[in-house]
Amino acid sequence: MEGFANRFLIFRGKNRERQNVIWNMVGSAVYALASMVLSFIVMRMAGEDEGGIFGFGFSTYGQQMFIIAYFGIRPFHITDGKQEYTFGDYLGLRIMTCGAAVLMAAIHLGFLTVSGAYSLHKAAVIFLLAGYKVIDGLADVYESEFQRQGSLYLTGKSNTFRTVLSVAVFLGTLRCSGSLTAASLGAVLAQAAGVMLFNVSVMKTGALPDVRFRRQAAAGLRLLKNTALLFLSVFLDFYVFSAAKYAIDRCLTDAVSGYFNILFMPTSVIYLAANFIIRPFLTRLTAYWDQKDWRAFEKVRRRISLVIGGFTLLGVLGALILGRPVLGIMELILGTGYEGKLTAHWGSFVVIILGGGLYAMANLYYYLLVIMRRQGVIFLVYLTAAAAAWLLSPILVSCFQILGAAVCYGILMTVLVLGFWGIQGVLFRKAKERET
Repeated sequence: MEGFANRFLIFRGKNRERQNVIWNMVGSAVYALASMVLSFIVMRMAGEDEGGIFGFGFSTYGQQMFIIAYFGIRPFHITDGKQEYTFGDYLGLRIMTCGAAVLMAAIHLGFLTVSGAYSLHKAAVIFLLAGYKVIDGLADVYESEFQRQGSLYLTGKSNTFRTVLSVAVFLGTLRCSGSLTAASLGAVLAQAAGVMLFNVSVMKTGALPDVRFRRQAAAGLRLLKNTALLFLSVFLDFYVFSAAKYAIDRCLTDAVSGYFNILFMPTSVIYLAANFIIRPFLTRLTAYWDQKDWRAFEKVRRRISLVIGGFTLLGVLGALILGRPVLGIMELILGTGYEGKLTAHWGSFVVIILGGGLYAMANLYYYLLVIMRRQGVIFLVYLTAAAAAWLLSPILVSCFQILGAAVCYGILMTVLVLGFWGIQGVLFRKAKERET
């Protein structure tokens, strides 16, 4: 395995910064493509109900369990430039959070099965997909350390090869067996193998000499305390992001859930493209903030905002002009019986694209508040949006179905953008005034 890890590292090249950008782009693109098309492919191969179960389990429930495993630590980890905590500290906490995520999924899905809300088949598939995402959460702690050490290209490589391996096994198993349960189990096993090959073994080669594996005494509890609000914030963030999907799963059918997931697919691309833009600058923004270089900090912040805003505008215009033909092509690819199933929701599709752009912008300002170490403020914004989501989503979805879900998503993303943008602007001005 060590020989494989050395071959995995051999392509890093001389220009680290260029490799970081290229591999981050490739990894983000592959991950986004897989997230975007898998629900579509499953619907075509296994039918609309199975596609709906997979889409909800993979992109909503499984991702919620990923959030528990992830614990909101990554922004804190990669911006810990002074290495207040060792990699061993982060890894120890992540192992505990991954275990908690698996346990919570088992208890919750068991309850839904016993109560009759879910069939045993649906619960089993969703549990396996949750396990897949939890393993993804474990891989993230390694990839966060790669980025903290200035080797973001390793994160991109890991994302690329793990995704390709697990998706290939999933689709191959589904094709051969016709069983969504068997395919989901295959994906879990492939994901575990990918973590061993592309994360654990690479870390053990010593390619990153500054990594400290030793855990510090009492550091775990201190780290848990420092990141608890970030976890609650990220957990609420994903609930806000997915409130419309949860409402559809509760109020409507698996088939409708599948169609909404297809309409929702571009948001994964928008979000990951935004992360591709934002993440390479996070360590630089952290350095500017720590050094109180306000001009450089503001310049980078403004530049990223303009790029995300420009992409959002292009996305909405593209949806307005090309949305109907694209949705029509997707219906043709799905096959007989799907005519009009997607094009009927063209207006909802445009609203979802706009909401995806707003969410990308909200993430920029979220990261800026993390750099400022304002976890309490972040939590308050998410708590406000979560309360709005809890009130609005069931009403809008029950009354207007898919259109109501799209409008709900757009409203909630607007709340996040306005909250984060306004607060980080005030904090930035106050920091400048203190210095002058």
